[in-house]
Amino acid sequence: MASVMANIPALKDLHQDLKVRMEKSVEDFRTHLQGIRTGRASVHMLDNIRVDYYGSEMPINQLAQINTPEPQLIVVQPFDIGVVGLIEKTIRMSGQGFNPMHDGKVIRIPVPPMTEERRKDTVKQLAGSVEEYKTSIRNIRRDGNDQIKKAAKDKAISADDEKRATEEVQQLTDAEIKRIDELFKNKEKEILTI
Repeated sequence: MASVMANIPALKDLHQDLKVRMEKSVEDFRTHLQGIRTGRASVHMLDNIRVDYYGSEMPINQLAQINTPEPQLIVVQPFDIGVVGLIEKTIRMSGQGFNPMHDGKVIRIPVPPMTEERRKDTVKQLAGSVEEYKTSIRNIRRDGNDQIKKAAKDKAISADDEKRATEEVQQLTDAEIKRIDELFKNKEKEILTI
């Protein structure tokens, strides 16, 4: 679909700006989903955990190699074996319910299967964050509509252009919200599937 706004000089940059900002919200949501715990082990489960490494907060994946050799196990192999205990302690204190163990070189993190109740709670929390991301997209829509109204008020665009541009912003909003809903449905299915 060709963009109406892209052909209106006063709105050309606005269209691109709204599209980029909305797509960034969807990508942020996709990244957020990777860190959500499902029944299977994933290297992304540790993405939000930061280790205090010589005074700097560092993500674990910058301090160690992380892999999942089995569906219920995450293995963390620090590049510097001097921080094995520190990484293990940080993972234990992260509040994610992990019980890591180490042998001085490698940290093994068993990922217990999620209970039915835990799965439902996870989906409920995820539904709340879905609304936050949808709201951020709606806020971007509002910003765009405000700029369109201002351009119309300043006589930079015609009333017809204003109407078409506003409709286009709504179509863009609907498309991005639909993408978030699809990502959520896929993740929900993954979480609830045992």
